[in-house]
Amino acid sequence: MQFAHAAGPQPPVPARRPDPEGSRKIVGAVLYALGMLGGGLLLLLVFILPALFSKNSGAELNAMFLGALFALPALFVYLWIPWIVDRYDPEPWWCLLLALSWGAIAACGFSALINTTVHIAGDATLGKGAGEVLGACVSAPLVEEFFKGIAVFGVFYFLRREFDGVVDGVIYATFAALGFAAVENIIYYSNAAREGGNVLIGTVFVRGILGPWGHPLYTSMTGLGFGISRETNKTWLKWLAPLGGYMFAAFLHSTWNTAATLSGTLVLVMLPLWFLFVIAFTILVVWLVKRKGRIIRDHLRDEVLMGNLTPWELELITSPVGRIKATFSYGGAAGRKFVDASARLALSKWHTGRATQGRKLTVSADMILPLRQDLHRLRGEVSRALGRQVEQPRPWTPPQMMAPQAATAPGQGYGGQPPPGGQYPR
Repeated sequence: MQFAHAAGPQPPVPARRPDPEGSRKIVGAVLYALGMLGGGLLLLLVFILPALFSKNSGAELNAMFLGALFALPALFVYLWIPWIVDRYDPEPWWCLLLALSWGAIAACGFSALINTTVHIAGDATLGKGAGEVLGACVSAPLVEEFFKGIAVFGVFYFLRREFDGVVDGVIYATFAALGFAAVENIIYYSNAAREGGNVLIGTVFVRGILGPWGHPLYTSMTGLGFGISRETNKTWLKWLAPLGGYMFAAFLHSTWNTAATLSGTLVLVMLPLWFLFVIAFTILVVWLVKRKGRIIRDHLRDEVLMGNLTPWELELITSPVGRIKATFSYGGAAGRKFVDASARLALSKWHTGRATQGRKLTVSADMILPLRQDLHRLRGEVSRALGRQVEQPRPWTPPQMMAPQAATAPGQGYGGQPPPGGQYPR
């Protein structure tokens, strides 16, 4: 059975042009591979090989196994939280996997090398114990936030079409930080397991229950900075926002590490303030997600009038559970692709409008016509998946000139009738 794609006029199929960011993506892929290879080798040299070739390798490997047993299940639980929060235009799974892997391997490997070097040099030059303080309070915040932030920068610069603003910055930062924290927890839990069960339980409680969102919170400041840079048209802010975000991330990280290094009691005193900060940041992220939903709605209203969307589809796309609704009532996978393409169209129009205001060029402008064409194609796929013709959009037409006594009633004019659904898009 065949179904028409749309009853109204379809946008012309644009001529395919080479990807203007193709060369940049290739460079990014090469740098990513080199970073992952280097970080992986460093992790191998600093942690894996010493355990394998130690005098008591069996106990070392058993401790590492226990560390992974406690750290990895928690990681899989925590990964669901940013995914649930990112309701509108969620990031591609492969981009999230790239960020997660970078944090777990590259960021951990390079940070381990530098922090260990600072620790050894501090003890050698300033006396025993100084290296631990320098490593925890100075080196770790600066180095770890830098290498985790590279994951955010990588998507921001090399995969620009997958990075729309502050919400995306926070999501990518969170995934990179969760990957980093998982590997770091394996190391900490392994060290604790060597000292006994009580030490392991205490370490898991502090790192896995009281403070599991430490690294994501710190690195999210860098993500916010890159997100602001993506959204603003001010040149000075484009450069200053990421730098400011990184510095604030390092400051938060150093504050927590310094308190933990100086006194465990000080950490307990800081916990209420820490929880308040986490709650406040969570509220900010929820507000930013809702703001993203409003941006999508505002930039899709005219698509209803142009005959590219129906009012019902507009409500589906801008619903916080739109992709779930599409899964069960709008063609499954085809419906989810339709929702994603519509959200991408809205954000491309948003970026294009901001670039026009700043008198700048943007690759988002080249995506608008192909995405409109995708809507009509995907609607046909939804019809085939459902086995019936879905409602087709119709372009709005102004009311025809009529005699005064037979004038069109107020509120009418969608082809001489109220628009589908009985009302204009709000």
